[in-house]
Amino acid sequence: MENVRVVVVDDSPLSVSVISGILEDNGFQVVGSAGCLEEVKEVIAETRPNLVTMDMTMPGTDGLECTRAVHEIDRDIRVIVISSMMDEEIVSQAKRNRVSGYLQKPVDDEDLIAVVKRVMQAEELFGVLNSEFFDVFKDALRDGQNKLTKTLITYEEEYLCESEYTADGIAVMIGIIGEFPGKMLISLSNATAHVLTATVLRREPKNSEEIIETMAEFANIVAGNACSSLNKRNRAYGLRVAPPSVLSGENMKITPLNYPTYTAIGESVFGKILLNIGFKRGELDAWT
Repeated sequence: MENVRVVVVDDSPLSVSVISGILEDNGFQVVGSAGCLEEVKEVIAETRPNLVTMDMTMPGTDGLECTRAVHEIDRDIRVIVISSMMDEEIVSQAKRNRVSGYLQKPVDDEDLIAVVKRVMQAEELFGVLNSEFFDVFKDALRDGQNKLTKTLITYEEEYLCESEYTADGIAVMIGIIGEFPGKMLISLSNATAHVLTATVLRREPKNSEEIIETMAEFANIVAGNACSSLNKRNRAYGLRVAPPSVLSGENMKITPLNYPTYTAIGESVFGKILLNIGFKRGELDAWT
């Protein structure tokens, strides 16, 4: 929680003073304040804070418009709304605009600091997850194949996936549930899937359905083992895997998700195996 930089957005000098005082008394650095949309844009661009406290009602604008302006400059800045108004519709709108927490005025010192800590600790936790998950999933794919087939896989190519790509054969998608949701995809050609299945079963597969079922379970093992490894590193992740979903065919268009994912192309004795994995920031439990 060190070096958290905060901007206080409120058109009331009294509210700015009170909120700033609480934050500074608890070790947070208030680097600026703003009382209208243009001031918000200026101070955020100049100070690049980690966190913004946001009033909902201001002259000529509102907290949601200002929040969108903040995220246009830097989508990773966390926003906590502090407003005299708090009802179901306002809170729902705030969540849709990527607000991380919501407090009602008059703000209580302990409530404010508790929400700030929950929001910022979750951000730090996501940063740790983001730095380690790709290697963990690559290791899980390598270990899974080795244990099931006694063969090795090496990674020849790795990259950030930013555009649509075409897959032929079988693509297994597994949703990941937890504090930070994500998705894993394993894609391979029909020929690769056939030989891999035959090796796992130690016999020829009976039909295409058995190949699909085997690849679905293979992907499930990879995702489950990777999530278990991450949970051992930090129980706060709380990661679990959803049932696999399988696509099969030619020229399948795989569209990128609305958050960054990473791809590794593995080379094995069976052929190429594509692994794609990514996580997004979750719905934070910071609403008072």
